[in-house]
Amino acid sequence: MRHAPPPRQTVNIQTTDPHANRKGLILAVNAGSSSLKISLYRNIENGTSHSQITSEPVELLLVSNITNISAPPASFSFTLGAHHTGHQVKKEPVDSIRDHTSAFAHFLDYLKDEAKIDRSEIVHVCHRVVHGGDYFEPVVITSESYDHIERLSDLAPLHNGAALSVIKTCIEILPSATSIAYFDTSFHRSMPPYIASYAIDQTIAKKRGLKKYGFHGLSYAYILRAVAAYLKRDPNTLNLIVMHLGSGASVCAIKDGKSLDTSMGLTPLTGLPGATRAGGVDPSLIFHYTNKAGRMSHDRSQAVNVHVTQAEEILNKKSGWKAITGTTDFGEVVKNMKTNAEKVAQGQATEDEAKWAMAFNLFTDRVIDFVGAYYLKLEGKVDAVVFSGGIGERSVELREFVMGKLACVGISFDKDSNQVVDEKGGEVVEIGKPEDERKVLVCRTDEQLEMARECFFERAFWEES
Repeated sequence: MRHAPPPRQTVNIQTTDPHANRKGLILAVNAGSSSLKISLYRNIENGTSHSQITSEPVELLLVSNITNISAPPASFSFTLGAHHTGHQVKKEPVDSIRDHTSAFAHFLDYLKDEAKIDRSEIVHVCHRVVHGGDYFEPVVITSESYDHIERLSDLAPLHNGAALSVIKTCIEILPSATSIAYFDTSFHRSMPPYIASYAIDQTIAKKRGLKKYGFHGLSYAYILRAVAAYLKRDPNTLNLIVMHLGSGASVCAIKDGKSLDTSMGLTPLTGLPGATRAGGVDPSLIFHYTNKAGRMSHDRSQAVNVHVTQAEEILNKKSGWKAITGTTDFGEVVKNMKTNAEKVAQGQATEDEAKWAMAFNLFTDRVIDFVGAYYLKLEGKVDAVVFSGGIGERSVELREFVMGKLACVGISFDKDSNQVVDEKGGEVVEIGKPEDERKVLVCRTDEQLEMARECFFERAFWEES
């Protein structure tokens, strides 16, 4: 049985005209389970046609990153854009930040005091919402859409609740701005029914919305656009295998510019392991994990009632490479794995130290599972393999391991280029061999920018000039 859900919050949302003057500012907000990323933009193009835009239509004014919200003291960073001056901070501890609401309020105060930007200049707030259910396009937050997102919180317990708390705060603190939800699930609406469906009673599945939705969609949309620009190709002609690898990780097969398949499913839990997520497991595992007998047993006297919330807690928050190593930092996993390898060579390693290699090998093995499957689904017609996300963009070792496995299908990479990705500028960095038709790329994804761009191009959000 599922525990009784907490009472729904009552949110008073005044319906306002979403049309705004293009001189107003766009705030893009990305709420994680214990973090808050915020970017502020201004429009720099007057046209509203995609074909008229030759560069980014919005200019980044500043970025704020707030981490450790659930494990105080929170860490606050505030960085101004290239053409702006003011007081910047990096990882400043802030005791007054206790939750996403106080984190957002602290940002707004800092915005006015240090960047000299008044909150009244913000006309649209774009919120990344992980699970949109059957919402396939961005929606203005109304009482109806707020309630819809709140009902979906059980399907994305690490994210939707955090996004809702920020949305609620925006409505209260920025009443004249329009809050707009952008959904990670939207990008994957193109998946064919046979891929999106599970092998269960379809009457129940359709009634309850039990299907594969997929996530990281804003990131995949940005990557598709950035890679198309880099290759000078029409996005609708591209076949890509994209890896968004971070604390939450997934892989996506893109065919003709559309999502064909992705590793996450009904919720972000399945697929690849993450920092605290188990990833794909046998559905029966949770019952054996909690069994009183401490072993596999169908003896009813040894059984325990496993509530859905308990299972979610174990598989979402008490698993992943943290459960194996004790840290959520994949960089630490790699560092300690290499140290352990040196000790092994010297005959000094302990059994406990092998956990670092276990975590690395387990994660990369699962990545290879999906990359290989998607290579077959695309029938080998792959224009590029793309690494992205915090781990994909920064881990030299992970990229080298994955590309070593892809050598068997003729996709090669350049080890020297792979070593110096961090030293290269630009949103897309090539680490394959220039003469190869099938490219190997690293893309620095930007979900906030993707939301701001989509907001810019949506005529319904702006006054006619």
